[in-house]
Amino acid sequence: MKILIYGLNYAPELTGVGKYTAEMAALLASRGHEVRVVCAPPYYPEWHVADNYASWRYQRETRDGVTIWRAPLWVPAHPNGLKRMLHLMSFAASSLPLLARQVLWRPQVAMLIAPTLMCAPATLALARLTSASAWVHIQDFEVDAAFDLGLLKSSRIARVARWIESTLLRHFDTVSSITPQMSSRVVLKGVESSRVVCLPNWVDVSTIFPLSRTSDYRRLLSIPDDHKVVLYSGNMGAKQGIETLADAAALLAKRADVTFVFCGSGAAKESLLERCAGLKNCLFMPLQPVENLNELLNLADIHVLPQRGDAADLVMPSKLTGMFASGRAVVAMARQGTGLYDAVSPRGVVVPPDDVKALAAAIAVLARDPERRAALGKAARDYAERTLSPESTIGTFEERLATLVRESRGKRAKVETPYFGTPRPSPAAARPHKPATTEEAAPD
Repeated sequence: MKILIYGLNYAPELTGVGKYTAEMAALLASRGHEVRVVCAPPYYPEWHVADNYASWRYQRETRDGVTIWRAPLWVPAHPNGLKRMLHLMSFAASSLPLLARQVLWRPQVAMLIAPTLMCAPATLALARLTSASAWVHIQDFEVDAAFDLGLLKSSRIARVARWIESTLLRHFDTVSSITPQMSSRVVLKGVESSRVVCLPNWVDVSTIFPLSRTSDYRRLLSIPDDHKVVLYSGNMGAKQGIETLADAAALLAKRADVTFVFCGSGAAKESLLERCAGLKNCLFMPLQPVENLNELLNLADIHVLPQRGDAADLVMPSKLTGMFASGRAVVAMARQGTGLYDAVSPRGVVVPPDDVKALAAAIAVLARDPERRAALGKAARDYAERTLSPESTIGTFEERLATLVRESRGKRAKVETPYFGTPRPSPAAARPHKPATTEEAAPD
């Protein structure tokens, strides 16, 4: 099957949407599909284009059996609401020539990864021109997040933006998201439930697993053996509510046996550094190479996952799957009834969002209870092995793709064999003609 994936973020980005998009593309390619990707150069979460890539020119490469075209975009050094909008618009505009190139390739499925929905009109146009099925996969509800988190504040603009979002979503053949709650939100936006699919994020439990020894990072960071490590690893942005971790570290500063380790980058990192200034129980690290991820996750005695209350079911933190697979205890901030709460509560500790005292208390209790940490870590690992397999999600994806392609062929057949009157043609004469596939003249 010929599958085009169109999205802003892609490998070698180590966190967030790009990680899962790249893994999805590679898995599909490994299963015999012909996969192409149109994306931007890697820049997230540092908000700086990576070495060996350029923000101002088009590039092409092959990675894991996937052909990748990268479009230029503007990356603001200090993103805010307006700058983020211009950033997304720059990619939506610059990627149009690359998307137009795919018309000759004639994909069977055109899949948009959201964010960003600014690319939805072009995706729908490509699908119509090539008779492909149009699919949008929502990792973040970017419109809701922009206004609910206060990145953009005009109520009038919010109403217009949500109307445009709903209109665009209803034109896709399939809309998927990563939790049942986020999938339900799609239906509330006016999409027929029969078109909505839940495709959870996953983790490869063969590469992320509990170590039987102490992580090398404890020695590299000179953390005493008797200290309990509270680890946050990933993007440091507005949706994370990461400032609560600094406040929790301040509340626990008098404890001599707890060390907070922050590993990552993002728009909120500078303010986090300022909040933690003078706290001797806090250490900072840059994002680590992907090959060291298992070693890093096993540094934790306790993983922490903050989230702002107003971000509930707008996003599902991508780092959670790796936390579970590492077999370490997890403390998360979430409201009851949200996707994050439902995922963590049976196998971790959940405290209310923005409640710093409750977060600090949960960390303190787990820090002095090794048996409880071990039990929670085992439950998390068992869940990852049982439920978070990439094969399960990709299998669901492929089944839906096959259905869409069959439906698309049926529609084309009806269009290609119109019947205008008597005499009625014989069944053989009425059989639709299957046109030859058109390929690009240029070699791949």
